[in-house]
Amino acid sequence: MTQALQMLQKIWKKIKSLPESTLLLVLSLVIGLLSGLAAVMLKLFIQFIKDLLTTHVSLPAESLTYFLLPGLGMLLSLLFVKYFVKDNISHGVTRVLEAISCNKSLIKRHNCYTSILASAMTIGFGGSVGAEAPIVYTGAAIGSNVGRKLGMNYRSVTLLVCCGAAAAIAGIFKAPLAGVLFCFEILLFNLTLGSIIPLLTASITATAVASLIMGGEVSFASSTAPFVVANIPYYLLLGVTCGFVSLFFTRTTLWLEGRISGIKNEYSRWAISALTLGLLIVLFPPLYGEGYGSLSALLNNNVEGAVDSLIYGSLSNSVWFIPVFFSCVLLLKVFAMSFTNAGGGVGGTFGPTLFMGGVLGFVLARVLNISGICVLPESNFALVGMAGLMSGVMQAPLTAIFLIAELTGGYQLLMPLIITAVCSFVTVRQFEPYSIYTKRLAKEGKLLTHDSDQAVLTLLKTSDIIESDFVTVHPDYSLEKLVEVVEKSKRNLFPVTDTEGHLQGIVTLDDIRPIMFRRELYRTVYVYELMHRPLDYVFVDERMESVMQKFEHSGAWNLPVLDHESRYLGFVSKSRIFSAYREQLSQVSHE
Repeated sequence: MTQALQMLQKIWKKIKSLPESTLLLVLSLVIGLLSGLAAVMLKLFIQFIKDLLTTHVSLPAESLTYFLLPGLGMLLSLLFVKYFVKDNISHGVTRVLEAISCNKSLIKRHNCYTSILASAMTIGFGGSVGAEAPIVYTGAAIGSNVGRKLGMNYRSVTLLVCCGAAAAIAGIFKAPLAGVLFCFEILLFNLTLGSIIPLLTASITATAVASLIMGGEVSFASSTAPFVVANIPYYLLLGVTCGFVSLFFTRTTLWLEGRISGIKNEYSRWAISALTLGLLIVLFPPLYGEGYGSLSALLNNNVEGAVDSLIYGSLSNSVWFIPVFFSCVLLLKVFAMSFTNAGGGVGGTFGPTLFMGGVLGFVLARVLNISGICVLPESNFALVGMAGLMSGVMQAPLTAIFLIAELTGGYQLLMPLIITAVCSFVTVRQFEPYSIYTKRLAKEGKLLTHDSDQAVLTLLKTSDIIESDFVTVHPDYSLEKLVEVVEKSKRNLFPVTDTEGHLQGIVTLDDIRPIMFRRELYRTVYVYELMHRPLDYVFVDERMESVMQKFEHSGAWNLPVLDHESRYLGFVSKSRIFSAYREQLSQVSHE
């Protein structure tokens, strides 16, 4: 045992002593392996819970199963997060973006497994969300903690976070190229020759792991027809429609989750969400779980299998029943997903986006076919619609195009995939500049972008550049005592504070220079007579963009920093900001 430990220690020392580029390559392989296993584990957990419930749980009716189980899964997830995790693990992709932008790419250790358990309970019991965001959070956490264990810098840890996220996407979908593009478009990571090799290594490793364990077949086999050039106008129409539905998806989700989150009592929030979700699923069974079963049926022209409902009786014989039914499913999926997440479940928007895109493409093709306007291959439009809606909701056209091509093996439809994804992206960008993942962070000024200047301003933190070597004085100090302070100080600026540390004003060397050698005034002039208000104030957690605006408007060279109780903390200066800016710009440019 002792010899084994000594051998491991030697191996660990050798790994740490490797050149950085070699070390990152080795670590990307390890992270790809671990993230691939995590993706497989999540899929197996979800399937195990589904099989356990459908095989061994006997309820009076199928509709009662649909009604009760999703709420039960949400409750289990809620209790798990509240009493065990004690942290917010929802909206995984947004959390990863926030960690990169605001927390030096450091993600807590428990995220390496807690998202897997919580989302498995949520989705396995029928919660109407996707497993992709939780597994991205898991993979990113694995990369972050590996980098932190080795004491790596922000740039390297960020690369490992992206390796974990890319590997997670590659592992759960068996789509390595989509994993790399996901990091570029959604995690806003600047790809360079030095970073793309580790990202590809992690993605391919995760894909290999998933394929070895789960099989190498594509995730969504489809019965596609050959691409017909004459159908291009209809793919353009599908792209524009996807753009508007994407806008509905993003804004409705954020609005609805915000309203539900306003309910203070978490159990009341759960009860309302669970009852509403259960009712929606009883009326429209394709809303149960991820919906991938119904989506696969649409991709293979098995429309009756996709409906999966017997409650509509003779209505289902109408030629318009199918498009109306799936139009309702399309619109209500946003509500089902939002109620699942807001009610305590843990899941993402990735899966619902794919599901809704497939349904939208099918509905559009079916309506045009019934109307007699044209004859369109419905499975083709379902497949292309998946890319269109993903492109609009996530504002990531390249990820959407190649993910759907890899998911379905539909490379023969690459041209309509490109047409629809680009049209959707262009349409939604006219109304919404941010994706569903970045909108919250952008409002708070926490979002990194591909714009180096904006990225630097986001990364710079006021708390990191405070200069605290200014000597404070009190309002009742005499001129004599103030001169003694000036003599010992290396600064020409003196903050005036009261006994509790609240800033009262400032005194500069220029303020006292005319009288500082007039000894007859030493005992008759006091600081409160000399001090004046600073040109502006900066708060310790204020965004750097706002700080820069204050410098510009005030014309000051130094501004005092306060906490939210107006206690003095130090000063920020233009020179310190410019120096920190150059350091960060150097790091951002090399990521």
